[in-house]
Amino acid sequence: MPKFAANLTMLWNEHEFLDRFAKAADAGFKGVEYLFPYDYPKEELAERLHKHGLTQVLHNLPAGKWANGERGIATLPDRVGEFQDSVGTAIDYAKALGTQTLNVLVGLTPKDVPAEKVHETLVSNLKFAAAEMKKAGIPLVAEAINTRDIPGFHLNTSKQAMALLDEVGADDLFFQYDIYHMQIMEGDLAPTLRALMPRIKHIQLADNPGRGEPGTGEINYPFIYKVIDEAGYQGWIGAEYKPKAGTDDGMGWFAPYKG
Repeated sequence: MPKFAANLTMLWNEHEFLDRFAKAADAGFKGVEYLFPYDYPKEELAERLHKHGLTQVLHNLPAGKWANGERGIATLPDRVGEFQDSVGTAIDYAKALGTQTLNVLVGLTPKDVPAEKVHETLVSNLKFAAAEMKKAGIPLVAEAINTRDIPGFHLNTSKQAMALLDEVGADDLFFQYDIYHMQIMEGDLAPTLRALMPRIKHIQLADNPGRGEPGTGEINYPFIYKVIDEAGYQGWIGAEYKPKAGTDDGMGWFAPYKG
């Protein structure tokens, strides 16, 4: 049976961020994930996790100036030093929180930079990050994101992701498979999940269209959960969706999977 982590960036937005840990635990989740922990002291976050018996499943590396539209800096040749510093920051938080997996948002494709230079920078940055994560004992994942939600994002399909992982050649770098993004970009979810499962370290979900909770769109999630189980996946599935109403009102999908 799949095990789900509540994404605290997306869920319970009607509450302050630090109060969402309690809401997740009260709803029956055993794990949480969110975009970034860096606005809060790691000791305070660790205390919330401990208090509510939650596992920190995943968070992202720092992704640049998020409020200004940046969505990662691994593709930027003039920000390599900043990227390397961000790896250290992410590891520091991950160790304090017991984070099981770290995700690198590769970022937008920069304009006015030769494609070869962008690619060379990304591969080099991922090699550096994967090596540092391996020393720390924390797996690293990279995510493909659809072109509608984040136009210009550099990594958009599972095929691109596999080619990138192959070129980086790090045995501790994996794919984060987001069902919502991949349904938009390529569909064919079940055979893709079966084929790529050995290289997938984290999964996220939302329904399509609208990025709502499972059961509000076109994806047959009970079938997909069965595919994931049969493929031998032992990791977490992050519930990274936008509730259609209040978060608690949309938790019916989760009821069969508590415990």
